[in-house]
Amino acid sequence: MVQIEGKDYLYFSGTSYLGIAQDTDFLDNLANNLFEFGANYGQSRIGNVRLHVFEEFEESFSLAAGADAAAVLSSGYLAGIAAWKSLIADADEVWIAPDTHAAVIPDGLKPSTQLNFTQWKADCLVQSNELSARRILIIGNALDPMAGQIHEYEWVKEIAKKHQVSQLVDDSHAFGTYGNSIYGSYQRWANPHVNLLVSGSLGKGLGLPAGIILGKDAQINKIKDTPLFGGASPGSPAYLRTFLDMEDLYLEKKRWLSDACGIFAQETAKISQIKGSRHFPAFIYTEDEWVKEFEKAGIITSSFSYPTAQSPSINRIVISGFHEMEDLMYLNDIIHNLARS
Repeated sequence: MVQIEGKDYLYFSGTSYLGIAQDTDFLDNLANNLFEFGANYGQSRIGNVRLHVFEEFEESFSLAAGADAAAVLSSGYLAGIAAWKSLIADADEVWIAPDTHAAVIPDGLKPSTQLNFTQWKADCLVQSNELSARRILIIGNALDPMAGQIHEYEWVKEIAKKHQVSQLVDDSHAFGTYGNSIYGSYQRWANPHVNLLVSGSLGKGLGLPAGIILGKDAQINKIKDTPLFGGASPGSPAYLRTFLDMEDLYLEKKRWLSDACGIFAQETAKISQIKGSRHFPAFIYTEDEWVKEFEKAGIITSSFSYPTAQSPSINRIVISGFHEMEDLMYLNDIIHNLARS
């Protein structure tokens, strides 16, 4: 619920997919940890005074995600930069998916914006067959949050039969929503013949002001040996400790979010103006006039021009862990009324 000019609205927007940042139990635990660790930690991870919570979080999260190791940084953007910098020097070819986030795009390179993801995938497979054995770096998002589309990377294994492949996947919108429970897509795409890194923000679905990189031991150790990692302040230890304390709450909210997305997808399956996947909580609607109609009904959705101010408006309904069944049913009634009118 949000309040605008004194009026309450149901809020179906934003990126707080699990609704954890609004949970009172989470906030109470966080308050206690802020008193213990302080509001900020501005020291280097490689200093002579070290907090064990960082290593504890990395070990716990990487184990649950199915990765050998993890590196926690202060933001998803910094994590993305650290990840691509650790891979780019060993690549002869760099193939970047069309909707890739800027954080994981190496300096001086651009994504394949003339193709959609399916076309880009086909082009990668064609190039793979035509080229002699190379060192190839493949970069993309786990999903496209603006289109509500989940990307599939099984085909990378085929390329790895001929080439030496590294892969970098941005999981910023997958953590908390898609893949291995709340831990993202690493386990889904892991392959012994691919040097896989998954990076992203923990500030969306998981509500933590930090970023993370998941990968094999050797690659994560390489990242931790860089000045970028050693010279940057880490994420908030109070938040990381709170995640470890409240992991069961996160998992409970993920179960409800999965149920809520399934319910919404089923209820709107025959509404042609609604598009999306039950496996991700952002659903696209194609009728621009619905934006105002939702507002009249006391509902705020996501609607803005993207990727530039001159681009067409993208309208989305974002389901969150803080929504209740009655919120979903009210929204569903409004949608069916609009679809009939």
